[in-house]
Amino acid sequence: MSGEKCFFILNKIFEPKNKQGLENIKGYTIKYGNIIDNGEIVDEVLVSYFKAPKSYTTENMCEINSHGGNIIVRRILEICLKNGAQLAEPGEFTKRAFLNGRIDLLQAESVIDVIHAKSEKEAKTSIKQLKGTLSKEIAEIKQYILDIMVSIEVAIDYPEYDVDDVTNEQIVTMLETVEEKLLKLEKSFDNGKMIKEGIKTAIIGRPNAGKSSLLNAILKEDRAIVTEYEGTTRDTIEEFVTINGIPLKLIDTAGIREAKDEVEKIGIAKSREIAKESDLVIAIIDSTKELTSEDKEILEIIKDRKSIIILNKIDLEPVLQEKDIRLQESSKHIIKISALNDIGIEKLYQEITNLFNLNEINFDNEMIITNIRHKNLITKAIENVKKTKSTIEEKMPLDIIAVFIKDILEDLGNITGEIVSEDIINEIFSKFCLGK
Repeated sequence: MSGEKCFFILNKIFEPKNKQGLENIKGYTIKYGNIIDNGEIVDEVLVSYFKAPKSYTTENMCEINSHGGNIIVRRILEICLKNGAQLAEPGEFTKRAFLNGRIDLLQAESVIDVIHAKSEKEAKTSIKQLKGTLSKEIAEIKQYILDIMVSIEVAIDYPEYDVDDVTNEQIVTMLETVEEKLLKLEKSFDNGKMIKEGIKTAIIGRPNAGKSSLLNAILKEDRAIVTEYEGTTRDTIEEFVTINGIPLKLIDTAGIREAKDEVEKIGIAKSREIAKESDLVIAIIDSTKELTSEDKEILEIIKDRKSIIILNKIDLEPVLQEKDIRLQESSKHIIKISALNDIGIEKLYQEITNLFNLNEINFDNEMIITNIRHKNLITKAIENVKKTKSTIEEKMPLDIIAVFIKDILEDLGNITGEIVSEDIINEIFSKFCLGK
């Protein structure tokens, strides 16, 4: 519970073993006792006390730690509500922490990113943002703008005072520095998107080339049906696996061939569409047979895309080789494996690592944007920087230039929540689970 009446409600339902006046209980204290309802002991509990302003929300807070189990927890919750508490809305505790000024909006959003992290590196990046590293970077950029803005405002509002006029050269120098910093942050979103959403990877091939066997080998479990019959995969199968700390969203698709029925036709059309939308396409080809018309269609699909060609079934007598010009014209990344016998899977991981430069991403020292809202606002700020530079080139008066500079500050303020509408705040916190 959090809020002004938190301890008042707690006193009505909690009997500590050693009674003590609230004024004598220190924050960050745990007391042992019982939850009581109409004189009946409901559960033996530990209650943690957090006194304002030293709490998550900066309000008085308490946490009741019971023995657990749905029945007991639900009963204690009902007792709290019966005695005056209200059920928290999604994200309300973090929302209060933001509204009360303990964290900014960027840090609040990182809480949900930590909770939903699909990999260790995503969690690590989110923790950095929760600690305020990105907020600090944004604050430094804003301060750089404000230092010039102060001089501009003085020159506009108090022209009669003997102050040094800010020059257009000074403003342009500031804008170029700000643009450089913002462009670096914007570019980091390429890695941030990969960290957060994973590398969307389509596995395509004709029936019985070994797509499902490859998926099972990567996942180290029988996730997809593998048979000698063609066309057993008619819909997509999606799974996540982590490579070098980056999530890989694997999509096993229906085998590409001339469809036998309407259902298979839909599955094959979906396979082609997914291949076009994916960050990476793994084309798997049966190395024991000559290229078929379906294989050639697959090679056309992967041209000019980030792709890896896998020559499968190397445990059998191969017909196709890596040096085949028809393969090399479609992709420079060709490896040989046996998916069924789990041979060469590590080569695939290494090829993906090299293709996306995963070893070159410095998670410890680089600032990485992972949130699309932040990225869009940074892009908007860059556009306003360019507009401001244009007004200077067009020799606009100082007060017009100031308007465009204020737009840059507003964009950055929207990231941290200093300038943000209530609708955006509600939208952000609606994505949280209850009790966060």
